[in-house]
Amino acid sequence: MPNSNAKLHSNHRGGREASRRELVSRSLQSAQHCLENQDFGTAYAHYLLVLNLAPELKTTVKETFQFTLFKWAEELDSLARIQDLFNCYEQALELYPNDEVICNSMGEHLFRMGFRDEAAGYFHKAVKLNPDFADARENFYRVANWLVERWHFIMLNDAKRNLTYLRAIENAVRSGSRSVLDIGTGTGILSMFAKKAGASFVYACELSKTMYELARDVVAANNMEREIKLLHLKSLDIEIPKHIPERVSLVVTETVDAGLFGEGIVESLIHAWEHLLLQPK
Repeated sequence: MPNSNAKLHSNHRGGREASRRELVSRSLQSAQHCLENQDFGTAYAHYLLVLNLAPELKTTVKETFQFTLFKWAEELDSLARIQDLFNCYEQALELYPNDEVICNSMGEHLFRMGFRDEAAGYFHKAVKLNPDFADARENFYRVANWLVERWHFIMLNDAKRNLTYLRAIENAVRSGSRSVLDIGTGTGILSMFAKKAGASFVYACELSKTMYELARDVVAANNMEREIKLLHLKSLDIEIPKHIPERVSLVVTETVDAGLFGEGIVESLIHAWEHLLLQPK
């Protein structure tokens, strides 16, 4: 009797596997037929079914799936079906989370729609996945020129200004300021100044996703990723102890251009003084 039951289970499993293979085969044929007729939406649906039923085929159908996705996305874009377009890319990235070509394409759609910060995130990921991917590199540099204001480059190359900041931070740390918060860190230069000056705890916040990712790269390149805590947050949203364990003894910021009023830095500094900075006794 036990042998009979085992045989039934084995036959049942074999039947299910045969049905799966048959469904996968038919779906692949249907997808190819749809592509020949330029019915990209239906072809995309068939490929989704295939990849969910047979993940072992991911490598085999990858290029054809990408082609189908991009063609279907173009149609959705032309029909202004934006949410459907994003849903398709999300599904694709669930199947191929480390595919630089899909990430780059998603970034291109976002950029055309005006979501530059989000686009930069996808371009940056594509470059991380494949540093030799020329299209992604070019796209990332292009969107970075939109997001990183020209005055930021001017400041980074202003040796006199940077030296003044460095000396001021060194003096503050030597006078007892052991914990530092850098508001609007940008590339992270002031945070690194603070750490090199001897600060025990350094926190940095940056609202722009692009600049936050850039700061992470710069800090890592200087072997300080474990010593500087970067927060992708507006300073007004920082909470104690959720984001930083306690009030800091020094707040630094470089946001002193026209953004002094337009970017809310005054409110940020007031918030830092009232909620994040140690008060003098």
